Amino acid sequence: MVLDLQEQGKMNLDLKQFRRFEKQIILKKIGINGQKKIFKSKVLIIGIGGLGCPLLTYLAASGVGTIGIVDHDKVELSNLNRQTLFVTKDIGKFKVIQAKNYINKINKKIKVKTFKLKVSLSNIKSIMKGFDIICDGTDNYETRYIINDQCKKSKKVLISAAISKFDGHLYKFNFKKNGCCYRCFMPDKPTEENNCDAEGIFSPVAGILGSLQANEVLKTILDFKDDLNNQMIIFDSIKSNFKNIKLSRNPYCKNKC
Repeated sequence: MVLDLQEQGKMNLDLKQFRRFEKQIILKKIGINGQKKIFKSKVLIIGIGGLGCPLLTYLAASGVGTIGIVDHDKVELSNLNRQTLFVTKDIGKFKVIQAKNYINKINKKIKVKTFKLKVSLSNIKSIMKGFDIICDGTDNYETRYIINDQCKKSKKVLISAAISKFDGHLYKFNFKKNGCCYRCFMPDKPTEENNCDAEGIFSPVAGILGSLQANEVLKTILDFKDDLNNQMIIFDSIKSNFKNIKLSRNPYCKNKC
């Protein structure tokens, strides 16, 4: 599909913008109106690790207009097998700063907001303010509960993923609609953390789950009907197998879902 300059002008895009996003614009389910929705979207990513790196890459490349990035950690040598935004010379530098530099190399027109801090009950509300979709790529239960609870209170869309060993899972809750939340199927914090530091991680799993997060974010922005709301995907990398599970409300949920 090739559009002439007159047609491009009607889209309010300059030639460079059109060429950059042409392969998305020519998709019938996206088009110029869909691309404009992507330009106007505001997405917050909490955790710039194995999940956040591919997620951030695809959101920036797709043209998401405003991206917030939250992380208090510095780059470590052990991050480099799966956190693909970073290279050896980044070791010892704050992840959010290096991630912002990476986004600027992809597209300088993206508005980037950085939060060089650890998420807590006292700051989560202010961090989320102004963002439409919240992406959770954190690696501990306490933070996941904080993010989930505030998304429900603020009626945000939450797209979360977790990875460990050779497996990962992804779920979505659109709190603008009725449905369940993280506490419905995980009411209490487990006694042990299941994360990369404790159990290790097969690096492609991080890339696959982070990319799936980006996929769900863009589907949400574009109002696709076939989304994962109130569902979970479980991925087994050894068997290359995906399983979809329908999530339902728990009448005893602390959030009164």
